[in-house]
Amino acid sequence: MMLTSIRVRPAMLTDVPAITDIYRHHVLHGLATFEIDPPDTAEMKRRFEAVHALGLPYLVAEAAGEIAGYAYAAMYRARPAYRYVVENSVYVASGRTRLGVGSALLPALIAACTVAGRRQIIAVIGDSANRASIRLHEKFGFERVGMLPAVGHKFGRWVDSVLMQKAIGADRNSPPD
Repeated sequence: MMLTSIRVRPAMLTDVPAITDIYRHHVLHGLATFEIDPPDTAEMKRRFEAVHALGLPYLVAEAAGEIAGYAYAAMYRARPAYRYVVENSVYVASGRTRLGVGSALLPALIAACTVAGRRQIIAVIGDSANRASIRLHEKFGFERVGMLPAVGHKFGRWVDSVLMQKAIGADRNSPPD
């Protein structure tokens, strides 16, 4: 079943507590992130502001008057040669998975990254068994470009990271704007 009305919009500071709650669940119960201790609201606010300071998108999905998920882009690496490449993150609230929230967020994030002048988006997906995230990224044109076996240790086991990539904007051989 899909949610009938999902609205994607730029995130605001007032959304940070809901974003923090969503992320806390993923830290404590999932392998999408390799963080072990959930950051508090102050830290999530700092991260939110850092994304905005770089002119990168940070979005939320609203459904039934609540934040059902969020997505943002961050710099892939700090070195200047990577300045046109971002890493995306998409998190859906517990109880709202498989209802179309990720499918509403990811294309909006791709479009916003394109407008921001980025040329490549990298998805670093925690857990090679995370078929939902892998399928979501494939649905929107990401290609699997690699896997890092057993790079994280969480919940008493070793976890892989899957690397997926999508070119956006002009073709990959033209110079950046």
